[in-house]
Amino acid sequence: MAKGSTKKVAFISSSLPRKCGIATFTSDLISNTATAAKGEFEPLVVAMRSEDHKYNDPVKFEIRQNVKSDYICAADYINFSHVDVVSVQHEFGLFGGDAGSYLSLLLDRLKPPTIMTLHTVLDDPNPAYHKSLVDVCNASYKVITMNERGVDMLRDVYGISGKKVQLIAHGIPDLPFVDSNYYKHKFGMEGRRTILTFGLLNKKKGIEVMLKAMPAIIEADPSVLYIVLGMTHPTVLKHDGESYRFSLQRIIKELGLKEHVIFHNRFVSNEELHNFLCSADIYVTPYLSREQLTSGTLSFAVGTGKAVVSTPYWAAMELLADGRGKLVNFDDSEQTAEAIIEILQDDSLFYSLRRRAYEYGRSRTWPKIGQAYWKLFSAKRLPVRIAARIAPSMAKTISTIEVPEPSSAHLKRLTDDTGLYQHAKFTIPNRKYGYCTDDNARAVIAMTKYYSQYPEPGALELFDIYLSFILHSQNKDGSVRNFMNFDRTWVKNEPVNDALGRVLWALGTVMAKPPSPSYLSIIKDCFDMSVKHVKKQYPRGMAYSILGMSDYLKQFPGASDIKRQLAIAADGLIAQYEENSLPDWQWFEDTLTYDNAVLPHALFVAGLTFGDKKYIEAAEKTCEFLLSNTFNGEHFSFVGCKGWYERGKTKAAFDQQPIEAASTVMMLRPAYDATQNSRYLTLQRKAFDWFLGENDLHIPLYDFRTKGCCDGLIADGVNSNQGAESTLSFLLSLLAIVESYTIADKIEGGKGVSLRQARLIEQTTKKPTPIKSISVKGKPKKRQVEELA
Repeated sequence: MAKGSTKKVAFISSSLPRKCGIATFTSDLISNTATAAKGEFEPLVVAMRSEDHKYNDPVKFEIRQNVKSDYICAADYINFSHVDVVSVQHEFGLFGGDAGSYLSLLLDRLKPPTIMTLHTVLDDPNPAYHKSLVDVCNASYKVITMNERGVDMLRDVYGISGKKVQLIAHGIPDLPFVDSNYYKHKFGMEGRRTILTFGLLNKKKGIEVMLKAMPAIIEADPSVLYIVLGMTHPTVLKHDGESYRFSLQRIIKELGLKEHVIFHNRFVSNEELHNFLCSADIYVTPYLSREQLTSGTLSFAVGTGKAVVSTPYWAAMELLADGRGKLVNFDDSEQTAEAIIEILQDDSLFYSLRRRAYEYGRSRTWPKIGQAYWKLFSAKRLPVRIAARIAPSMAKTISTIEVPEPSSAHLKRLTDDTGLYQHAKFTIPNRKYGYCTDDNARAVIAMTKYYSQYPEPGALELFDIYLSFILHSQNKDGSVRNFMNFDRTWVKNEPVNDALGRVLWALGTVMAKPPSPSYLSIIKDCFDMSVKHVKKQYPRGMAYSILGMSDYLKQFPGASDIKRQLAIAADGLIAQYEENSLPDWQWFEDTLTYDNAVLPHALFVAGLTFGDKKYIEAAEKTCEFLLSNTFNGEHFSFVGCKGWYERGKTKAAFDQQPIEAASTVMMLRPAYDATQNSRYLTLQRKAFDWFLGENDLHIPLYDFRTKGCCDGLIADGVNSNQGAESTLSFLLSLLAIVESYTIADKIEGGKGVSLRQARLIEQTTKKPTPIKSISVKGKPKKRQVEELA
């Protein structure tokens, strides 16, 4: 490397102030690489965002874990940032998708070479985890593992070439070999024999095993003090609160350990951690599972020359070999106590363990690990990588219009503590018409899907309001009320509706992807109470019910009664189709009316659920018939509600309603799943583009400013009111697109750049970039560009 030049390295990882081991590892790696590079290193961090942390340099970009488009955008950002090499810190749970598979969306698009550091390697992975790890390794120039076992597993289990794999140990602080008594005064522990465990708490840590060993240890040496240092893991805290810590405190009380156990429930700085380590006599990791290939906490303890007692998980077996520590059986308090007592009572053993550990740790101090990584980063002949451009059918680019970011902002505007208002005057809730179960059920579906991709607390709050509404709509016999006045009284003698079917669809959606398992019992009881009414429904009500029942079976696939009810409903739709269809009219009724696509949608789902071709054949015929009457070869033109489309008559051109676009978008994904016809994916995006201006009037219905959707496409423009049904239709469509597609940028004819690419270039070069107009069938939409920007 020429003198005076720098290597720009992008790190994809979690990052401080996020409280996790990988964030700390990355911080130490950057700091020590910078020291090794002597001014020739420029780090750039792409942080896996958690909660609302505020990052400082060198964090330049953030990725939300479950947002696919963020991974694509991050790749583009790196590509435009003149990066020489990319360093990825890989842990399956850090990235979104099945087994962290979203990371591949980013890697396949990168131009700089990638060095992959693996923090976890599984010896018996399920197919999803196996594929995910193979994919990220194949996309990498080098793969780093921190353990000899990892090298063997990558070769034998994953088929990763030995030439690609390199062993670089986990870094260890470069601390002196000290007498623990010198540091004990800092914590008021003079005269105590101290045992330490540190790290983020979760049930796999096995702290209860050590607590149950304490009575025997105290009997042998009453001066013993056990320190548990570290806060509860943020992910555990989010889902289970402090239940694990409270269970440990109960054990302390039951065993009378109050004077011998201290919890420090906080995330400590490196300086504090070093002081605690230096003050400890014995370090303990009583972990419950062997499948842990690396351990930063154990590495630190070994590096500071602690006498260590540990269970034989993979990292411990290597670090504590050759007399560098004592290994005890998993979940064995008695053997743990015996090992610790032996060390406390045998000074020769105590100092022998310490000396061997400290000497071993000298080979893997952080300054030496920084030098090893810098040697990789600064290699003279890094490979030139051509980013993969072959996209699978699910990720096919079929539109020049970018999708907006999903937002619940307008739904929140239309929601009070009762539920979702039906209608609006422009964006202002119209209290005159109150609420309806139909809309609140759709909102439950939308928020369930939204929360699974964007787990924001605000989404869960809206979800609970909408769920509360539809549960309240249920009568004691399982039937459902639909319309509620603003004063919270139910409308009497309400017209015929499909609310029961939509409620079952909503409840089924929650059962398939519950925000928390705690919801399942409540949802199941309500579903079971109402499902007996399915056969009384009109066709669309049966179709909604089929969608809900299929989701129910994803959670409880052995539910025989639900299978019977689903078959009854699907057979009912088949009978309806056979009774009304003609060679030139392949439909369930003699009129195309409202929410048409849900009927073939339900049969596609029934066919996929049962593996029954009769449902799929009928679904495909009716789907094609509907498409032939709503897609004109360029864009969708849905059946208008002012006259509908009666057999033998002219199709009404207006008013076209957003629910027709939404139901078409949602139908076309299972149509693809059932037939593997990629044309359906192309049409799915075309149907979505109707909201953004690909329609008869070339006018967008989605409002980029309010995040709402206009109520319809009318003869002279759009109905500017932005009610619940239209806004939910847009949001459900957008979430379906985000779920189905990798949104890729498309450069038209090799000239100009997309809007997002222009933004990225300006961020990295600070030079203005020409932006082409977004083209909607040849009609430039300058206003859309301004709104998107």
